Amino acid sequence: MTRTLPSAEARIPHDGDSVRDLRRDLYAAGAAAALVTAAVLIGRHVQDTDHSLRVDWPPLLASWGPHVGPGTPAAVLVAVAGVAYGPALAARLRWRALLLTAWAASLAWTFGLALIDGWQRGVAVRLTTRHEYLQAVDRFDDIPGTLRDFTHHILLHSPDNWPAHVAGHPPAATLTFVLLDRIGLRGGGWAGTWCVTVGATACVAVLITVRTLAGEDLARRAAPFLVLAPAAVWMGTSADAYFSAVAAWTVALLALAVTRGSLAAAGASGLLFGLTCYLSYGLTLITLIAAAVLWTGRHGVRRRPVLLVAMSAGAAVVPVVFTLAGFDWWEAYRLLVTRYLQGAGGVRPYAYWVWANLACTVLITGLATAAGLRRTGTVLPRRRSAAPGTGRLALLVTAAALSLLVADLSGMSKAETERIWLPFASWLLPSCALLTRPRAWLAAQATLALLLNHLLRTGW
Repeated sequence: MTRTLPSAEARIPHDGDSVRDLRRDLYAAGAAAALVTAAVLIGRHVQDTDHSLRVDWPPLLASWGPHVGPGTPAAVLVAVAGVAYGPALAARLRWRALLLTAWAASLAWTFGLALIDGWQRGVAVRLTTRHEYLQAVDRFDDIPGTLRDFTHHILLHSPDNWPAHVAGHPPAATLTFVLLDRIGLRGGGWAGTWCVTVGATACVAVLITVRTLAGEDLARRAAPFLVLAPAAVWMGTSADAYFSAVAAWTVALLALAVTRGSLAAAGASGLLFGLTCYLSYGLTLITLIAAAVLWTGRHGVRRRPVLLVAMSAGAAVVPVVFTLAGFDWWEAYRLLVTRYLQGAGGVRPYAYWVWANLACTVLITGLATAAGLRRTGTVLPRRRSAAPGTGRLALLVTAAALSLLVADLSGMSKAETERIWLPFASWLLPSCALLTRPRAWLAAQATLALLLNHLLRTGW
């Protein structure tokens, strides 16, 4: 059974596909491309001069290496099918079928891109390198004891210091892979598959949130862009893909809670928020996106204030469990700041990365998102008079952009933001729902992802 939507003109959530609007969209995309070009050229000069950027192909942690692989045909096929049929399918499929299709397509797109590097390099060894979580799995034989002792190994010069990613995150991140190992899903192949499979659900969570807050038509328009995002290059295979999904479901459940008055959704959202904070310190900034959801659904909260109690109770569970087990989040974060400055973070120049990080964001969200953000900027000041739902969508996207900017200005995200900022990038992509000519923009998104994965060898 299919769903018939109004005509394209009736569904366009802005002032129309005028030549002036399109020209401004192209100007925004051009400015974003110029930012990336400047980051590449200036970064190359700085790196060649004093090697302070600590990356081989600035602004990305990557190296030049044109190649093809077993995933090439699949990735190209998904891209072509997504551009050709994505918008029409998103408009006509029943809602639940759309969610399932979006997840499956996102999974195929991410795996296809990852397998351009082959199974071994693209998936199986990504999380086993010397900086990664699987290097520390064997040290968690006594989980309570390891948690009590966790902070003693964060600093670079401490005895048996943790690998960079283990030290750089609260222990729930590493514990995820420890538990996978305990149930028999051992090694990098299973860990990578977990991250890609769970990470692909992030697009489903974002779609549910957009539909709940801004309306189904906008969610359907956003769906193809969430699937064919260039971010998939780094979603496969990175633990940050898994973190993105947990954070996205936190927001989605919160949106359902405040609009439907569901105590179960409120409690589950709080629980996932607590987990999110114990997966990554930086993801505490997801509170800005959550605040936008609460503001949008404030009438529902006023009608049922007990929702806040359920959310707070859920949010307390993970912190209480880890605190009782002996892990001090605040002490660990304080030590992490020191560890960060002991390593590459203390060498990489803030003056370059504070703007080059934004160029990385362009590369993971694509030129279509730059144009979508321009449209968002025009909607936000007049959101009360804008087309139904677009004001709420603009508020959600703006909160995500603000979260990203706070992370940028903090100085704790110098380089590697193409991976670290994936949880925030997921919430910028829905701005593409405001664009007209979706197939052209989708083609640009897919082409960028394919070029990045075929021309560069990414790594962390």
